[in-house]
Amino acid sequence: MGKVIVVTGASSGFGALAVRRLALAGNTVYAGMRETLGRNATAVADLKAFGVENKADVHAVELDVQSQESADAAIGSIVLEQGRLDVVVHNAGHMVTGPAEAFTPEQYANLYDVNVLGTQRVNRAALPHLRGQRSGHVVWVGSSSTRGGTPPYLAPYFAAKAAMDAVAVSYRAELLRFGIETTIVVPGAFTHGTNHFTHSGAPADTSRASEYEELYPGLMDQVGRRLAELEPSWADVGAVADAIVDVVGAAKPPFRVHVDPSSDGAEVVNAVADRVRGEFLRRVELADLI
Repeated sequence: MGKVIVVTGASSGFGALAVRRLALAGNTVYAGMRETLGRNATAVADLKAFGVENKADVHAVELDVQSQESADAAIGSIVLEQGRLDVVVHNAGHMVTGPAEAFTPEQYANLYDVNVLGTQRVNRAALPHLRGQRSGHVVWVGSSSTRGGTPPYLAPYFAAKAAMDAVAVSYRAELLRFGIETTIVVPGAFTHGTNHFTHSGAPADTSRASEYEELYPGLMDQVGRRLAELEPSWADVGAVADAIVDVVGAAKPPFRVHVDPSSDGAEVVNAVADRVRGEFLRRVELADLI
């Protein structure tokens, strides 16, 4: 039997791809997105057309991860319609590019709000249902930047994704005894196929950002070019969606899955970190949480 799944930030990019491929795999999938009657109305219409054309069980649901009221309403409507919720995919996120100093503290806070607190709002809405069922799966779409090679000018985004990864690690141990699995899907830097870079935010303090041009002229353009050159020609953002489909369908989902064609090193470092964490849990007599 297919699972009931909600994917946040599903109007485009990884989220939109995951919704469609999860539905084609036989699941009932809700695409969470903001402004379903406004700027995302076209995405809603496209999703409906996809469902009709492919006989896929897909639905758009109004879900703003920056609002607890919105998260509660979205999850509540899904459970009311389907009688259950099996999988939560935390995909919503936002990227910014520019010198770290030129971003205001308020910009840092907003980015953290979207990428980290957004997952907490959705968890607080969804986890009571999953815990009550004694089953479920929480999938976090992370980033290889948390432990891989990282270029400059992406500090606020990298920091937020690192925080989200840390939260996911703790949730994994705290949910396991309720029968709820956790998976962190770790994409590398995909420079095409998503709107991550094209829709990225910029520093509010443009004057301070311009001061960096003296010694770092055109650095973000340089980073963008080099990342694109490092990315193999066969790299496909659809591989991230496929990884989500695989872990959702697995009898025993893995804790971490890397999808990084450019091989920035995160897989190596995460393997060590996760092993060391497991060894520590044994030492404090919590081996069942490994």
